[in-house]
Amino acid sequence: MLNREAIPSITFYDQDFVDLYDRSWVRIEEQWTSGTPENGFQGSYLSYPDQKYFHQFDACICSLFLNYSNLQYSPYSMVDFFYSKQEENGAIRSEYSVVDGTPVMTDANPEGVTIPLFAFIEYMFYHKGGNKKRLKECVPVLEKYFQWVVDTFQDESGLCHVPLEACHTGNVPREGAYYPVDFNSMMALNAFYMSMIGDILNDKELSFRFKRMYFSYKTRISNLMWDPERHFYFDLNSKSERLDIVHIGGFWTMLAEIPNDERASYLIGMLKDPESFGTDNPFPCIPVNSPYFSENGNGYCGSVIPFYTYMVIKGLEKYGEFIFAREAAIRNLYFILDTLSPEEGKTGEIWEAFLPYREGAPAYQEELNFPRRRLMSGICIVSITLMIENIIGFDISLPRKTVYWTVPNLETMGISDLSLKKNLITIQAARNARGWEIRLESEKLYYFTIEILNESKKKTLPIPSGKCSMLIDKL
Repeated sequence: MLNREAIPSITFYDQDFVDLYDRSWVRIEEQWTSGTPENGFQGSYLSYPDQKYFHQFDACICSLFLNYSNLQYSPYSMVDFFYSKQEENGAIRSEYSVVDGTPVMTDANPEGVTIPLFAFIEYMFYHKGGNKKRLKECVPVLEKYFQWVVDTFQDESGLCHVPLEACHTGNVPREGAYYPVDFNSMMALNAFYMSMIGDILNDKELSFRFKRMYFSYKTRISNLMWDPERHFYFDLNSKSERLDIVHIGGFWTMLAEIPNDERASYLIGMLKDPESFGTDNPFPCIPVNSPYFSENGNGYCGSVIPFYTYMVIKGLEKYGEFIFAREAAIRNLYFILDTLSPEEGKTGEIWEAFLPYREGAPAYQEELNFPRRRLMSGICIVSITLMIENIIGFDISLPRKTVYWTVPNLETMGISDLSLKKNLITIQAARNARGWEIRLESEKLYYFTIEILNESKKKTLPIPSGKCSMLIDKL
């Protein structure tokens, strides 16, 4: 049973957002399922109706919001299941059967490869849980997996050639794509975070080796995939020629910090442009001005998939676009709310994807099994993760003992009983007769930074154990 008091609670001026956050945890409890001796899943996991496979991609997404459950729901078990399946050559397949735990390979993806997210996820685990021992134990698994991808899919060009099915863009027209921009950007990202993990573990050799790999991917993507006239990153064909289809995968480059500021400004402009990716519900898998775009979704051709919204928002953060990123998260959450609570006479539902201009899900594509129903990662990556990190605005690191709160303007909002390991913290902003006041409560010392963007105010203070408050007007 869900112990609601053990889950951190949020305060926000729009109560609908708070209600959706609370309902998300209830739904997680309803769909929390135990593994079986037959499928080899130790512990429990987040399921969805008619589930046939454990998906590596879904497991990584789920871990990003289960991180905030105060360990009521393990963010580790789903990822650890895939680690337990690692083969002698380092391979970890994209899918395994829910029935017997065997790997599932297809003609379209014979090696069962998928976008590599493990190093990124483990870095996030570390900053939410501070478990350096886990990080050290995971490194051999992550190294072997990375090397398997390189040995199997990287050629003399220095880029990876993988099946398009590995990229999770469904029926987005990418014919002729031999070197996908999204997969190679994620290899760069994976190397980047492996290097960061090396720094955390004080392993200079690990850090240097993966930093070199990161710059190798970054250089090739920058030189080959960027089109100086169309100002975008494109897939390459087998002759390393740029193709002409613009799609959401080009924005993985921002998360991997590949564009310089000038190139990033072009990408950000496309995300803001209503004739490109700046739809009412941001951001569709292909731009509005594409001949393949459909307001009804048509599979991935116009659909808004919350994880890609998350990916773009995290990329925007890296280029200082916090206010725009927050606005995008709020808009996306309103569309999710409208889909869950439609007009009278209609039934609300949870979906894997949403429409770009109105509430509801894209038309079902049987051959793609898309969108999946009641796939909680389709909502919780926004209603929990982006709610805490971007809409309220917290960046929390347990090992650094820091909480960074970034907001455009102060509003009535905050979080209560969030665990920093065994230290529960509460941070709430409210207006009273003395002006805007932030009240803080903690069991142990940590460092708190508040930055109010529109007022150019920033202050860092040590927060002692017990209760204290600060008046914003006196910053």
